[in-house]
Amino acid sequence: MSTYASHVVHGPEHGSVRDDVTVTPDAPVRAGARAAATRRQTAFRRVVYLVSILLMAVPLVSLVEYSVRFPLTGAVNLDAWRKIFAGRTNEYTTLDNLWLGLTNSLIMCLITVVIMLVLLLPTMVWVRLSGKKFSRFVEFVCLLPLTIPAVVLVVGLTPIYRVISTQILNSSAIWLSFAYVILVLPFSYRAMDAGLRAIDLKTLVEAARSFGASWLTVLLKVIVPNIKGALVSASFLSCAVVLGEFTLARLLAKDNLQTALFVINLSDSQVAAAMSFLALALTTILLVVMDLIMNRAPKAPKKLDASKTYRAPKKRIKDTTR
Repeated sequence: MSTYASHVVHGPEHGSVRDDVTVTPDAPVRAGARAAATRRQTAFRRVVYLVSILLMAVPLVSLVEYSVRFPLTGAVNLDAWRKIFAGRTNEYTTLDNLWLGLTNSLIMCLITVVIMLVLLLPTMVWVRLSGKKFSRFVEFVCLLPLTIPAVVLVVGLTPIYRVISTQILNSSAIWLSFAYVILVLPFSYRAMDAGLRAIDLKTLVEAARSFGASWLTVLLKVIVPNIKGALVSASFLSCAVVLGEFTLARLLAKDNLQTALFVINLSDSQVAAAMSFLALALTTILLVVMDLIMNRAPKAPKKLDASKTYRAPKKRIKDTTR
């Protein structure tokens, strides 16, 4: 018996017969196999998502539990959270240094993200368009901070910050963002590189330039909207690095969120745990809101109502035959 069965189709013209359409008997089997493979992939993705959520949730739940449960007796109370909103751990110690460190860290997040985007985005666009021979060099420079320990960076940055603090700017901790730009380069580079690889950059730029757009317009109105997801990812990673950085700030004697938490942890570890969770939650909410704002769908154009469209008045023609 043949493995192929002919399906006879009568044509609409002259009663012609077509024998060119064939149906294989194992087609339903293949369709069922594809459907089963799709179901397995969906189940696997769901399991991966669930495991990832559990791995992220367990430390956060433990952090919250430690902040409300006294370590020695196991009694549950909210004293740590009350101290945070009261602004002091006891009648002699305030949380001013904690709020100062949190403020400095948030300001450094903003400065670091702005400097990183201003430096990295035009450079990567130029490399992809006309400087491909420098692509390996740019990638090497951006990934180099991964191989340099933070202690070694401090040794090189100390004389630079001595000059910045005494002759150029001041001794404020927010100028650590210059050093943090170096630390976030590897993560930001990978995120933005993935975004630029996903679009036809050369075609977009040539089309925009052919219509007379300037390079600034091309960058802001053509390239940026097409890689918004990559820019948000790069910004998110940069903020995560800045908020979690401790070594540079501690060795350079600057106040940020992590150094403030370290000092508070020496006197009241529950307050430090509660503040760590609060800062993490607020920062995550802020970044999610920023992501939603940048990725919101554009408004659809309003449909014109045919009944409200303008109609020209009919002109009366005078009868000149009279």
